[in-house]
Parts: sequence; C-alpha cells; structure tokens
Amino acid sequence: MSSLNYKHLRYFWAVAANGTIARASEMLHVTPQTISGQLRELEEQMNARLFEKSGRKLALTETGRLVFSYADEMFRLGDELQDVMQGHIPGTALTLTVGVAMVVPKLLAYRVLEPVLHMQESVRLVCQEAALADLLADLSVHKLDLVLADAPLSPALNIRAYNHLLGESGLSFFATHKKARKYAGRFPRSLDGAPMLMPTASSALRRSLEQWFERQHIKPVIVAEFEDRALMKAFGEADAGIFTSPTAVEDDVVAKYGVRVIGRSEDIKERFYAISAERRIKHPAVSAITETARSELFTSS
Repeated sequence: MSSLNYKHLRYFWAVAANGTIARASEMLHVTPQTISGQLRELEEQMNARLFEKSGRKLALTETGRLVFSYADEMFRLGDELQDVMQGHIPGTALTLTVGVAMVVPKLLAYRVLEPVLHMQESVRLVCQEAALADLLADLSVHKLDLVLADAPLSPALNIRAYNHLLGESGLSFFATHKKARKYAGRFPRSLDGAPMLMPTASSALRRSLEQWFERQHIKPVIVAEFEDRALMKAFGEADAGIFTSPTAVEDDVVAKYGVRVIGRSEDIKERFYAISAERRIKHPAVSAITETARSELFTSS
C-alpha cells in the first residue's frame, strides 16, 4: 500500500464520528461530493470497504472500525500535542472549551466551572450551550474539551468518551414569597393542584419528578415546560409557578431570584457529569473542576 494520505484519513474520521457525510461536510467546511471522492480513494488505497448503509446513516464495517480506532487515536494525540505546545508558549493561556447542556442549571454550571477562574495558571474559559446530543457530537471531533450534563453518555452512542461523575444533589422547591405563604405548609401534600414549572420531557429530572409525584399521590398543574432552566427560574421569579433546583445551589437561587424554599426532597436525586474524550483527566483545569465539585459542591456519592 502506498503512503497514507492523512487528508483522506481525516475525512474518513469525520464521517465515522458524525455518522453522515452531510454533517461531516458542515464540520470540515467542504462539499459532500469532495468527501465522497476522498472516501472512495481511501477505500481503493486500502482495498477494503470502510462503510455500509444503515438507514440514513453510514455504519462502519469491521475494517472501518479498525481503521477508525487507529485514526481516532492518531488525531487525539495530535490535538493533545497541540494543546501541550500551546501551554508551553510563554504568555499564552491554556484554553478550556466547555459545552453546557441546556438542562443543566446555570447557577450550578457556574459553581462547577468557578475553580477555573481562580487557578494560578492562566486559563481562558470558553462556554457553549446547546442540546446534549449536539455537544457530544462536537466532543467526538475534539471541538470541545468537556461537556457538563445531567446524564451519563449512553453506551449506545458511537462516541469515544468517558463519564466522570461530579456528584449528586437532592432537590429544592422554590416559589415567590406570595406563593410560599400558600404552599409551604404540609409539603409535599401542598403541591397537589399547585402551579408547577417543569423541565421538558427530554430531561432526566422530568422523569424523576413525575415518578415522585406519582408515589406521593400528587397531581400538580403544569403551567409551562422549559428546556432552559434559567428561563424557568425567570418565570418562577415572576410568580408564574413553583420551580425546582438542586439543593447544592439553594442559597444561590434564593439570593439571585428573591424566592423562598417551600420544601426539599432527598428522594429525588440529580446527578451531574463531566464527559470528556479522555479516560484519565490530564487537563489541569478539568482536574480542578472535578476535584472541587466532588469535595466542596456536592455531597459524596
């Protein structure tokens, strides 16, 4: 076999990581036709098929999985070398690019990431917010260093990444002072028929809340549903209904939104994860995040 063409290999890796040529073309800023042509040349060079059709997506063949495992390691090491060299340039700050899933409370995300701001080594923090699926896709192609999520990465996803549990927290229920006077007594029975602001059905918390309500024989009135929990708190601050947040940041919520705690539940646990492309955390800023979260922010799991 002639010398390996690394451009062909990069295109192959992008398609394998994203599942479709269309999505890979968006990431690489080239046309789908260009990628298709490069993939054909790579398959001819290797004298083997690397992909096969699987519905609307492309699935790796057995040879494709072997090639992808090598390509993924090669490009991961290349990105790691680039990061290391950047960190050794005098006066250059380390960069930490973090994706925050929309369902993660903003106050909690700040508390998790806050240690980065106080490190002796200069670190430039870049935060992006999106749906978890989109963030994981970016993580898989090393556009992100870390993803903060309320659920672990599913083994069913074809993404090479690792879950790092930061900790868990019980749940607190909040309302304006006006509503608190009405619903704080006889908690949680007082929530029966009460106006609730809820996360959307895609959230792990939504499923936990519904199961808890059912066990308690409570039927609140769902006023509105939110993917963005900061928006949910803004509605709660405006007296639209009762909302929830992790007990770990209870004091922050009370101070920021001027609301009261009407009750707490340790039966509902929210777990938060840092998802990274590396099994063993090496980035100093990521180490600071995980260590502080486990030792100070959350109760031990």
